[in-house]
Amino acid sequence: MDYSSLDHFLKTAPAVLAKGPVAMIFAEDDVELSTTLRHHLQCGFSSVLALMPDAFLLPSDVGTRVHRIPFDCGPRGAVFDAVNRIGAAAPGVWMYYCYNAEYLFYPFCESRSVGEMLAFHTEERRDAMLTYVIDLYADDLWSETNAVSLDDAYLDRSGYYAQSRKDPVTGEPRERQLDFFGGVRWRYEEHIPKDSRRIDRIALFRAKPGLTLLPDHTFDDQEYNTYACPWHHNLTAAICSFRTAKALKRNPGSTFEIDSFRWHNSTPFEWHSRQLLDLGLMEPGQWF
Repeated sequence: MDYSSLDHFLKTAPAVLAKGPVAMIFAEDDVELSTTLRHHLQCGFSSVLALMPDAFLLPSDVGTRVHRIPFDCGPRGAVFDAVNRIGAAAPGVWMYYCYNAEYLFYPFCESRSVGEMLAFHTEERRDAMLTYVIDLYADDLWSETNAVSLDDAYLDRSGYYAQSRKDPVTGEPRERQLDFFGGVRWRYEEHIPKDSRRIDRIALFRAKPGLTLLPDHTFDDQEYNTYACPWHHNLTAAICSFRTAKALKRNPGSTFEIDSFRWHNSTPFEWHSRQLLDLGLMEPGQWF
């Protein structure tokens, strides 16, 4: 279904947000937009919202299954404002957000729906889930000049690390919170703004009144930003993303300095949750 604006959607489609989980896909460009939407439809989201410019086209098999909302990701803070507005309209509903050319993977996603995973996560009294944004990149940048290739995608199999996250007021480490780094953002950090180098994102969360997503992909409720509960490890997920590699190849300041993103720790991406679990890039917790 199509809408004339985000305001129109929020006024006329309460039923769409009545049951979760709801996926919000933000289109910064049209690169792999259809595959992104198809992937998240296959994950089992109750509703998939495609927030995208009017000029972008969708094939009929996708367009008839998503809720298309005119949107421009360009203005600073626009995406975070939209997530907060949609979340405010759906208290108690599980939400997810990502950009085009990003693909959600979670433990056992090949045989279990995202709804099943979040039902278990809810039983563990968790209202948010940490996701790691794992950089993907094309093997050959001469043939794939935008660094995007689903058939020949690579990722870094090592080079990931975490640092304690300190409270900006007290300077003390925050309990069960870490800043995570790695991938292309780490290897080419001289081209990445300091506030964009982290790879952690609270992309799955249960909306509630007054909850606010901040511009650094964390929430104003600090418990939402924790990687686990106090008594044991919890589920985490991964968002496999071409977004950073694509931006580095489009940026005039970096494109001519990068002939290839591959290095000795690159490995082909298998498009399977088992690979991400084996590499330690997500955690099954107590879910088996």
